Amino acid sequence: MPRQFSAIAFTPAVKAMQEKMGSRENYERFVAKGPDNNTINSDLERFISSMEGFYLGTVTSNGYPYIQFRGGKPGFLKIIDERTLGFADFRGNVQYISVGNLSENDKAFLFLMDYRHRRRLKIIGRARIVANDPIILDLVQDTDYEATIERAILFEIEGWDWNCPQHIPLRYSAAEVEVMETRIKELEKLLTEAKNSTNLRS
Repeated sequence: MPRQFSAIAFTPAVKAMQEKMGSRENYERFVAKGPDNNTINSDLERFISSMEGFYLGTVTSNGYPYIQFRGGKPGFLKIIDERTLGFADFRGNVQYISVGNLSENDKAFLFLMDYRHRRRLKIIGRARIVANDPIILDLVQDTDYEATIERAILFEIEGWDWNCPQHIPLRYSAAEVEVMETRIKELEKLLTEAKNSTNLRS
């Protein structure tokens, strides 16, 4: 269990519940010997760069969590440096709930789910809005996506943890399904040709 993630997630109330349910001793040992997990390693870099979406969690001023899905082509969540992620924020439904939350509370959470390989990554940290910095805006821009960026959101990693793969349903993206369908058609064609060849020799 990573130290930095647990230092934030394991609040006194969480520790009390772990103690009550009998898991506190195990977690205490894992956390004491666990890695910091607050920088991006090669495994995380590959995983993050392959994602077509993630869930962004922010906190409202009245204390409620707010979760929003962000999607794009693989690589739209940019790795700025070993501790920082960033993404472009485009005009949407103009509710500005996530942006409003971050304007007064920078605590945030990213949840990345890979249904195909049953992997999920939790990243906890702090996020800030960047609206008037052309260098940052250029870093998060995808050149083949022409929508106007209203702002960038930079996410400073404080800790990350891989979540248990249990109970993750196996799902495929539309692109993956298209590749499989193409391959199935190719195999069906080869099978038909093989059968016809066999019949001709009979």
